[in-house]
Amino acid sequence: MKGKNIVLVGIKNTENLGIGYLASVLNSAGYNVRIYCHNDFNDEILEVLREEDPVIVGFSVVYQYYIDTFINLVKFLREQGIAAHFTAGGHYPSLKYRELFSFTNALDSIVRFEGEYTLLELADCISSGRDWRHIKGIAFKCGDEIITNPLRTFEKDLDKFPFPVRPPLRDYGFGKKFATIIAGRGCIHSCSFCNLREFYRQSKGPYKRIRRPEMVVKEMDYLYKENRCSVFLFEDDDFPVKTSYGSEWIKEFCKELSQKGLSDKILWKINCRADEIEEDLFALMKSNGLYMVFIGIDDGTNEGLRSLNKHITVDKNLEGISILKKFGIGFDYGFMLFQPVTTFSTLGKNLDFLLQLCHDGYNTVMFNKLRPYYETRVEKELVEAGRMKGLPGYFDYDFIEESMNDYYNFITDCFMDWLRDTEGVVNLSRWARIYCLVYNHYNRVTDEVLKTEKEISDFIAESNHFILDSMKELSAVFESGQYISDKRLLKRFRIKIKSRQSYFVKQINDSVSKLFSIYNYMDLESLYNLVKYATPGFSYNK
Repeated sequence: MKGKNIVLVGIKNTENLGIGYLASVLNSAGYNVRIYCHNDFNDEILEVLREEDPVIVGFSVVYQYYIDTFINLVKFLREQGIAAHFTAGGHYPSLKYRELFSFTNALDSIVRFEGEYTLLELADCISSGRDWRHIKGIAFKCGDEIITNPLRTFEKDLDKFPFPVRPPLRDYGFGKKFATIIAGRGCIHSCSFCNLREFYRQSKGPYKRIRRPEMVVKEMDYLYKENRCSVFLFEDDDFPVKTSYGSEWIKEFCKELSQKGLSDKILWKINCRADEIEEDLFALMKSNGLYMVFIGIDDGTNEGLRSLNKHITVDKNLEGISILKKFGIGFDYGFMLFQPVTTFSTLGKNLDFLLQLCHDGYNTVMFNKLRPYYETRVEKELVEAGRMKGLPGYFDYDFIEESMNDYYNFITDCFMDWLRDTEGVVNLSRWARIYCLVYNHYNRVTDEVLKTEKEISDFIAESNHFILDSMKELSAVFESGQYISDKRLLKRFRIKIKSRQSYFVKQINDSVSKLFSIYNYMDLESLYNLVKYATPGFSYNK
């Protein structure tokens, strides 16, 4: 035997459930698996590989925008003498394996689509010195030719996989640890900007597989008891609120949580569609720990939603959000303000929608540009129209109107820190809302807490109005062409935006600090009472 050590590398991802499942299957078969999360420290991973001397190094390349990082890494490792079998897996290598092989000669193989059993068979062959080139689900180069073996059938019963290997759990807030988890794999929907449907179509696997609710709760119960995990972030693209059997899955899931005594001890977040949100169902979910929902809203007009193949209406999105607010359930959302067909007219309608959505500070204004991911309808349409630009892995497009390109570039530049920085308004606002939700679930809510939470909402609302008002004003400046003749006007906007960014960051940070101060005081008060009643004659000046 050549060895039993395997290293799995996540590219730009601090926690990767896909790698966790691969590691758990390999560990169960007797392999020693080490997971490494790569963050541009090539010398560090080189040291890890020299220490482990693995027979296989597996790279998870989920997103196309990490291609350069991946290529530079494998090239560096080969140049430093790492001779292990290099294989890659994930959505991008599965669908674009020919492209990936054209970028680098450092790869020995690619594991396509679901990799648990394929990687295990690959490990068995390589560790024993047997030929691996016959394995189902493998692609590899033979000279100048790329060989693609027949695909492996998907595992229908996801609960046959052991629980995934996880890194040490991190703090989520107020001393509560969190973990990511899945209730299933896949999605039955076919949004024009998503390649998940294509992933399952090419693999000839079922579009969606769901775990048994009792097994999901069993994993949560294990993590709660063994790892003191209190917050669970479901990574399902579409959590099984509704299935072909109606709402029976989620009802059974909530029943299992209640029977395990977890309902008041844990919190959980899901991703779902707004048209799956119903009052009775979400009241049940809220009472069993649901605290946050991510919704792919994506557009604020019915025309835009049809273009994205969302099969939902604006009213239905707003109705679902209204139900979440009624029960005090938080929500995050995806919104693609900038799309290939964006004009100043559609922009204005979407800005109005965002104001309707976020005017009260219940959530923060956030948005993105629609990216032309590989193997999506959007990508194909842009290619056919001759609008795609850039290099593989970094394809992008310009808007139809040149002034919209200038507007987008200016907005992106001015609000970059606001929208993207970890200390920016959007991230701080999101976490402020999360802290309020977590605090309220586990602690006594006093008048002081309510006052502080209202402060947070008020500052978020104020920041939302500022960014949307600014973007409206600037849209008029760019649509009219005034920005070309009056450069000082744009400079004044830059100064104002930077100043208000600093103001909102300070106010939100100060309010969150107050919440933590209340928590720390109440925690000290609880400790004081515990000692007081346990120790006769004890006194302490608080």
